[in-house]
Amino acid sequence: MAYTTGFFYLFAAVLLFAAFRVITSRNTVHAVLYLMLAFSQASALWLLLKAEFLGITLVLVYLGAVMVLFLFVVMMLDINVDELRQGFWKHFPVAAIIGGFVAAELIAVVWTGFPTVSASAPAVQGSNTHALGKLLYTEYLYPIEIAAVILLVAMIAAIALTLRHRKDSKAINPGDQVHVKARDRLVVVPMAATQKPAAPAATEEGKA
Repeated sequence: MAYTTGFFYLFAAVLLFAAFRVITSRNTVHAVLYLMLAFSQASALWLLLKAEFLGITLVLVYLGAVMVLFLFVVMMLDINVDELRQGFWKHFPVAAIIGGFVAAELIAVVWTGFPTVSASAPAVQGSNTHALGKLLYTEYLYPIEIAAVILLVAMIAAIALTLRHRKDSKAINPGDQVHVKARDRLVVVPMAATQKPAAPAATEEGKA
């Protein structure tokens, strides 16, 4: 057995374990950490298949950006998992049927193989990153542009929803903070001096 086969089984086993722990972990932070482990093992599998661009993209985009954002959001929201698990057994039969159907499809595809795909890949001159970029920006240029426009619209919509004026918002306008003057921050109010009244002296008779 070649060393690449051993690494494949090692990364695949860790990937399956991490994916199983993502859906069985009771702590949401632990689930996100296991998901990051699963993505790292998937990236290692891409590297074994000599798809360096996909492996590095998986690390940079998902592990370096998306999953870190997920981790911060999960930690800040403080989600109550017990309330979310209340309807688990109620929807379990439907989820089990759908999961079994998807598993059967995957087993059928793996068992029968891919007869329409040739076993020998065409020789690529240069790196696969160069070949992938050339393919995306020549034959698939219009789908790439459409996907970019959809992502741009989604980003603008998210910004517009965030910056909408709400009555309960405590946001401060940065322009008002910059143009404020010293006299607007501190106001000196003249007040008459007041003296604390002295305590009445005890008399001789009072002492007696």
